[in-house]
Amino acid sequence: MKLFGNKNGPAPEAPAVTENAVLNALRGVIDPDLHRDIVELGFIKDLNIHEGTVGFTVELTTPACPVKEKLKSQAHDLVAVIPGVTQVDVHMTAQVRQSMDPWSQRAPVPGVRNIVAVASGKGGVGKSTVAVNLAVALARQGARVGLMDADIYGPSIPMMMGAQDAHVMGDAEGHIMPLEAHGVKMVSIGFILGENAPVVWRGPMVGKAVTQLVRECVWGELDYLIIDLPPGTGDAQLSLAQSVPVSGGVIVTTPQDIALLDATRGLSMFREVKVPVLGIIENMSYFACPHCGEKTNIFSHGGGREAAERMKVPFLGEIPLDVDVRIGGDTGMPIVAAKPGSPQAVAFMELASKVAAAASIAAMDLHVQSEGFIPLNTLVGPRAK
Repeated sequence: MKLFGNKNGPAPEAPAVTENAVLNALRGVIDPDLHRDIVELGFIKDLNIHEGTVGFTVELTTPACPVKEKLKSQAHDLVAVIPGVTQVDVHMTAQVRQSMDPWSQRAPVPGVRNIVAVASGKGGVGKSTVAVNLAVALARQGARVGLMDADIYGPSIPMMMGAQDAHVMGDAEGHIMPLEAHGVKMVSIGFILGENAPVVWRGPMVGKAVTQLVRECVWGELDYLIIDLPPGTGDAQLSLAQSVPVSGGVIVTTPQDIALLDATRGLSMFREVKVPVLGIIENMSYFACPHCGEKTNIFSHGGGREAAERMKVPFLGEIPLDVDVRIGGDTGMPIVAAKPGSPQAVAFMELASKVAAAASIAAMDLHVQSEGFIPLNTLVGPRAK
């Protein structure tokens, strides 16, 4: 005769998993750039709970996020330990946010979410090389990218993108139809006048041409429009800043003192026209011997980082001096596309992620300011008064 029942009693039912429990757990995942949790930022989409299975999407602000896998792992692990959860399905996606300055009177370019201007205080620092590889790197990371050559007197984008013999066409309404190479839409005065045609124009005509190239081009939907500015702080830069809402500017310099002096002027120019400075890039930072790997600081080293610290803007990285980068520019095969596994290409891919993150920070900063809160990240260049 059985005198006693099962001393453990019937197995307890698994607790029901609630939406609040999942969201509270996900508040522990902090975006390292925006410094807020992913629930507050509105990154959690399509939350679905079925018995013990929890599924949701984390929608980031850029497909070029350098910590995407880390955020995914953190989100998975925090939800997995909730009582009652037996399975967690995390889907990662991205939706680049529109950069909207609430104080700007400049109308946005249709379909373009962010305009990033690449500038230098002087010529010869590899600004166009950086702009081209930045655009191709962003495209290879999944973003929709356009590239505009704003150097009216010396357009180099056609050759560097392998399209020097191409010509743009217009639609029925006279709008410019961009060309495409390496997954990037592009336009240049070189596609209109021809590679060898001299441009003998006064300043006002240059400014008008820059405005027409960006505004009369049918870009379609773009996450980033990279604009390769001419050297200096002249008509092209001023016309661009006055005619379109530029999300942020990137300064390219080499390490030597004279280049840094001019780079500082370029940075001050962006602040003068109320364009956030996303950061400084040090190009030709060093030469690494292909045989022994020894690094030689041909143009000095570290000046870009020091300038960024002095001007209180982010330092976006160092790009080494390398013959393959030069060959890629001459042959129309950017190093990111030609040798994606090379150290130089990896450096550009990392740079693209940092620029995308900086653009997201600048966009969020503008949103926070418009809502009356303290800016998220004071490292992004301060608004000029």
